[in-house]
Amino acid sequence: MKVIESISEMQKYSESLRRKGEIISFVPTMGYFHDGHLNLMKEGKQRSDCVVTSIYVNPTQFGPGEDFEKYPRDLERDAGLARGVGVDVIFTPSNTDMYPENYQSYLNVEETTKNLCGLTRPGHFRGVTTICLKLFNIVKPHVTIFGKKDYQQFVTIKRMVQDINLDLEVVGLDTTREADGLAMSSRNVYLKGPERESALCLSRSLVMAKDLYDKGVRDAEAIIETVIKNVDSYPYTAVDYVKICETKNLRDIKNIDAEAVIALAVKVGKTRLIDNYVFGEKLNL
Repeated sequence: MKVIESISEMQKYSESLRRKGEIISFVPTMGYFHDGHLNLMKEGKQRSDCVVTSIYVNPTQFGPGEDFEKYPRDLERDAGLARGVGVDVIFTPSNTDMYPENYQSYLNVEETTKNLCGLTRPGHFRGVTTICLKLFNIVKPHVTIFGKKDYQQFVTIKRMVQDINLDLEVVGLDTTREADGLAMSSRNVYLKGPERESALCLSRSLVMAKDLYDKGVRDAEAIIETVIKNVDSYPYTAVDYVKICETKNLRDIKNIDAEAVIALAVKVGKTRLIDNYVFGEKLNL
């Protein structure tokens, strides 16, 4: 397994693979891998000749007071895990290379980023789309693989790729969960003591939403009220949002009469967690 730090070296390496007709899959990450990340890499192994993953904690997607400085980082640990699932290249650029002095160019995806996390994290998705576009231009993949735990991110990246005509397939995989249902996240390490049990309010609320839908409830407000009440019954929790949206542009809906997603963000102690469920699909709990 190669570890590449230089942008130009990564570009040259990818171009050499393309000239040989080899397929490149790419998993962009901020590191501190869990099984969810590793599942994306395993999927990449099935779809390509070369799996590249990036480890880069992107400063432009963090707002003031967020956890950029304390976000967990352990390159040696991550390299061992990536090697174990057959990753071929880890790309680890520096901030000075990715955002050199006088950097000025950013990309906005307008509609899909307005709601959900876009309401309380202004500028977050501008940072996400900008760094993903930069990484796509550097790694030059044929396919990129994202988890659907951050459903808004997945929809936004798909929209960006389509809008600017990138020759790139975007694949989404279902959320990987702990045995008790908690969605895997690098931020789960922040949960302290009893907060870990309270964090289960997210996945358990999705089960409640699914059950209501399966019983024929289509009133979005009724489902949302049930979910909020359930989250509020757990200690150490504070609802950021609970929304039911159509899946194309993530606009709020009142009645579930087409494909729709319920998405929620909850602070458990000081840790902000997200989860979601697309109605009518299997909930892997």
